[in-house]
Amino acid sequence: MILKNILKLIQILVIVLLFTIKTANAQKPDKIIGQYWSPKKDGKIEIFKLGDNYFGKIIWGNKPSKDTKNPNPQLRTREVIGMVFLTDFKYQDNEYKDGKIYDPLTGKTYSCNMWLQNQNLKVRGYLGISLWGRTETFERIK
Repeated sequence: MILKNILKLIQILVIVLLFTIKTANAQKPDKIIGQYWSPKKDGKIEIFKLGDNYFGKIIWGNKPSKDTKNPNPQLRTREVIGMVFLTDFKYQDNEYKDGKIYDPLTGKTYSCNMWLQNQNLKVRGYLGISLWGRTETFERIK
């Protein structure tokens, strides 16, 4: 009888331990929120949450400019600073998926996924499938 109780206690402790490890390793979705340097450190972006989705906007640039390459002629006079260029990311399995990234230098929009690696933001833009894309690193501003 005592052996049965000890085995049950060990089973409970193992379950609790596994749950604790899984919870500790799970990334908190809002951990991405904050400010980051662009890859060339010539601009700053801010990641924010609206509803259940995540977005990114340009908050500073060393060469302020207009969105002159935009395919929509009505948007070509808007400022790049303040522009939301990362849109509609959904958190799933420690990644931010199914979003879009707009490149104001070319006027093109790409599919995009993001994830955190240490404190840095990895952003992968692609056409079609993620295999055909490019990953850039945005350094978190402390």
